[in-house]
Amino acid sequence: MRAEKANLTQEYLTRLNASPYFIVVDYKGLKVEHLTELRKRLQATASEVHVVKNSIFRIAAKEAGVGEMNGALSGMLAVVTGQKDISAAAKVVKNFGAEFDRLKVQFGFLDNKRLEAAELATLADLPSLDVMRGRLLGTLNAPASTLVRLLSTPASQMARVLKAKADQGT
Repeated sequence: MRAEKANLTQEYLTRLNASPYFIVVDYKGLKVEHLTELRKRLQATASEVHVVKNSIFRIAAKEAGVGEMNGALSGMLAVVTGQKDISAAAKVVKNFGAEFDRLKVQFGFLDNKRLEAAELATLADLPSLDVMRGRLLGTLNAPASTLVRLLSTPASQMARVLKAKADQGT
């Protein structure tokens, strides 16, 4: 393998190992300014998109231990990787694809499990990880709040009765 290809393979391998997920998209027909806009939007989700050479990416994915690609790498492809939430990145890709009608999600991998385009669309429709954490915390706190309110109600009612009696006596 030539030095340039070896360097590219190593670069792809480093990105794949650093990211818990990747999403493969077909960008055929997108202009440079559209890809630049996609990069800006993905930056907000701690994700990035890189145009890849299919044959070299296939080698890097194999070295990274990613499941079999089954000949899925064909055409003009770019790969979205990131450090945080796959649903946020999938949401950006889905919205961008709907807006520009050129970006097509092919497939993705999350923790070495292959995700098809429909599964990625489902992930994109989920609320963000922070929203889900907030909902979970609210669900966990609700019974405790109710218990505290129920336990304090008789005492507060008694205090109001005593205060009313004290106010009447003066």
